[in-house]
Amino acid sequence: MKPTIGIEVHCELKTNSKAFSQSKNTYGEIPNTMINVLDLGYPGTLPVLNKKIIDLGIKAAIVLNCDITRTIYFDRKNYFYPDNPKNYQVTQNSTPIGRNGYVLIEYDGIKKKIEIEEIHIEEDTCKSIHINNKTLLNYNRAGVPLIEIVTKPCISNGDEAVKYLEELKETLFYLGVSDCKIEEGSMRADVNVSVSKDNKLGTKCEVKNIGSISNVKTAIDYEINRQIDLLEKGVKIEEETRRFDAKTSSTILMRKKEVGNDYRYFPEPDIPYLYLEDSYINEVKESIKLLPNERRNIYKSKNISDINIEKLIANKSLSDYLNKYIDFDIDFKIASNILLGDITSYLNKNNMSIYDTNLDKNFVNIVNMLSKNVISSKIFKDILEEVLTSN
Repeated sequence: MKPTIGIEVHCELKTNSKAFSQSKNTYGEIPNTMINVLDLGYPGTLPVLNKKIIDLGIKAAIVLNCDITRTIYFDRKNYFYPDNPKNYQVTQNSTPIGRNGYVLIEYDGIKKKIEIEEIHIEEDTCKSIHINNKTLLNYNRAGVPLIEIVTKPCISNGDEAVKYLEELKETLFYLGVSDCKIEEGSMRADVNVSVSKDNKLGTKCEVKNIGSISNVKTAIDYEINRQIDLLEKGVKIEEETRRFDAKTSSTILMRKKEVGNDYRYFPEPDIPYLYLEDSYINEVKESIKLLPNERRNIYKSKNISDINIEKLIANKSLSDYLNKYIDFDIDFKIASNILLGDITSYLNKNNMSIYDTNLDKNFVNIVNMLSKNVISSKIFKDILEEVLTSN
């Protein structure tokens, strides 16, 4: 039996305003307060493209090794559903901003390219809140910009899927494209799973509503086993949409896919075509700062331990801070130890950021004094508060 998996990831873009309206793009506000008539789908309203979403789409396409589409336009995806106030969604069906990319992962000691079919920009729908037998709609999310990243059916198991999602999440977060907070819904994954008895692709089943990266593996493993069990019993797999149930760690049928959806795509008439010039793409490319794997290589060359490297990558503000001194002649092993040890402990205890301190005035001097044994680590603990807070 051969399982094949593809993944669709939706990431909310990190912008101040929505994709095509001036409403604030935020999370956690009182429902139905971050809206205007365009978000509500009022007739006669006209969208205005937020240039920032194009910048972020290009950034994502570059770091995910995609070919960038030079002439792009938006399409209307027509469907009728309560969370879709306009009765169509603005998306990129014909001209996705990026195609034919990949993410490099390492699993079981083997490097593999997870191939990306396309990246396209679109707007989010309302958030549906189901309470007993009623559904409430929060329009704050309507029109929030997304990128959808679609892989080819090239993932073999749940562990590869987890590696891919972890790499993708880390990259997009460092890129500043999205905050990737899965618990807030700003990064969401749907998986397509098929199992076949030979090398041909089997009949895929889509699994939605997966609330964490670890649950992606659980959902994939369950779905593979479910389909294998059916095939061994001689039951034909039917194409269907299922949802993940975290309580039972299983997938549950939502609906059968009896016929294809006819979304009647056509170019969005109220948003002009965009022609992306090389100079604009290069300008965006030059704004990209050091990404996680580039930082790992630099830190390794500075003799920082593997454990400290991963801790630094997990804390972007500390990594950014250390990078300010990357060309200084200091002992980076000691520098990383004090940043991740006593300094982090003090910051957490006092609910502070490293940028709230006066450490800049003393950092290089302190590291040099520790490396030359002018002061001990115990003395550093004693003077830590003065080092961080005084002049």
